[in-house]
Amino acid sequence: MDIRELNYLIAIYEERSISRASERLFMAQSSLSQFLKTMEAQIGSPLFFRTSTGVRPTEAGEIMVRFAYGTLSEYHRARDEVQDLHHLESGQVMMGISTFRGTFLLPPILNAFHMKYPNIHVILTERNSIELEQLLIRGEIDLALVMLPLSRLETAVHIVLQDEICLITSPNHPVNTRTKAFPDSALPGLSRYIEIPDLMDYELLLSDADTILGREARRIFREHGLTPHVHNEQMSAFLSASMAASGQGIAFTYYCSHRFFTGANYISLGKDRILFDLGIALPPGRYHSRATLALRDTILDTFQNN
Repeated sequence: MDIRELNYLIAIYEERSISRASERLFMAQSSLSQFLKTMEAQIGSPLFFRTSTGVRPTEAGEIMVRFAYGTLSEYHRARDEVQDLHHLESGQVMMGISTFRGTFLLPPILNAFHMKYPNIHVILTERNSIELEQLLIRGEIDLALVMLPLSRLETAVHIVLQDEICLITSPNHPVNTRTKAFPDSALPGLSRYIEIPDLMDYELLLSDADTILGREARRIFREHGLTPHVHNEQMSAFLSASMAASGQGIAFTYYCSHRFFTGANYISLGKDRILFDLGIALPPGRYHSRATLALRDTILDTFQNN
């Protein structure tokens, strides 16, 4: 098996569907199906059960997928060591970040990095923080900008900023009349908060339950014993924030998005607020290339200067 075929196997495993895996790999579904049949013949055992809704791995499939992850991790480690022979004159870094957060935070970072290292390419992987942690554990990416604390990964992290899960809405939305001023200083632009029961008269725009914003929103209402007024509950973080900023409801968001939605109102969730740190994490126990460390330092410098 070569590196390309290892990626084929992992794509089928992660997507749980040959058709979705083929879309992800930009290849014909028939070609990917033929690859799987050929591999199963070579191994002498089925690797996936075919079902009406997709595929799921057999015991043999789980073994081969673990082999694929391990082999790719070792390949990336060796590639990083070889890349260092070029002394930052060429190479690549695999970076993970959430799509929503990357929209606001990445451009100045990548601009600064490209100015210093024009021949090193940053390959981006967009996932939520939960999925990025798994990619770090498996060594599939070199570093990631993630929400802290990490749930499973034990590794040193570099905190770059404090952020807040809050609400976003338009300045003329009636919910603004239900907010209260903080008795002490808050983050710039977050000078007011709202009690959760006061949201029940208004429509909320929610993200999927498997995202951090969607999960936190549902946790908050569940802990208060409340059922929010919701028609859309599977929206992307960017779409829900965009609609809320334009006056079409109230959405949960991260305060870092104020760099983009400059005319919107941001409201803290309760007097205690929901604060968290954003940090840079690298895979533990593996070689880190000079390019990876250079990108890490560029991220730290960019946040420190801004």
